[in-house]
Amino acid sequence: MSATRLLVLGAVRGFGRAHGYLVRTELLTWGADEWANVKWGSLYHALRQLAKDGLLRAIDVPDSGGRVDYELTEAGDEEFFRLLRTALVRPELRPDMLTAGLALLPALSRAEAIELLEKRLHALESGRADIIEQTSAWTDPGHVQELFDLWVHNTSSGADWTRGLIERLKAGAHTMAGEDPAGFGMPGTWTPTQV
Repeated sequence: MSATRLLVLGAVRGFGRAHGYLVRTELLTWGADEWANVKWGSLYHALRQLAKDGLLRAIDVPDSGGRVDYELTEAGDEEFFRLLRTALVRPELRPDMLTAGLALLPALSRAEAIELLEKRLHALESGRADIIEQTSAWTDPGHVQELFDLWVHNTSSGADWTRGLIERLKAGAHTMAGEDPAGFGMPGTWTPTQV
């Protein structure tokens, strides 16, 4: 799964209609090159590929010197939400999908975001228990136990952080989809460098 794909779909969704430079500039202001492993050359390729896949609609802009704008298709909106939900639920060793999912979290209702994060918490807690069980008898080579200990530590801290985010959302933190018609998570409401 690609964080770039999720972020591009999310940005086009947020703007309603966007060209590559606008998407690139917006994601750059977020620092997505640092936390989501976005490669700027791949962003333009992603836009073209998403259009080829029927997830974006490419619109030639007359008298613009060849600029192409993009709009989300119905299939693109479905793919955006599929990727977003998966990013929030599935613990992975690489953080880029989770960070992309968090950047687009307000596209979900509060109830759905909490439900997805509770599934993530369950997966993290189950994963930690599995690691402990599988590695409890590890003996040779002894230093490899440090790797297992690191996994347990990372899983534990991920569970603690997820539990805290769930509590913050339950307490009303962040404006989520459906709570403000002009809110960040609503399609077509973004303005450049809003974040």
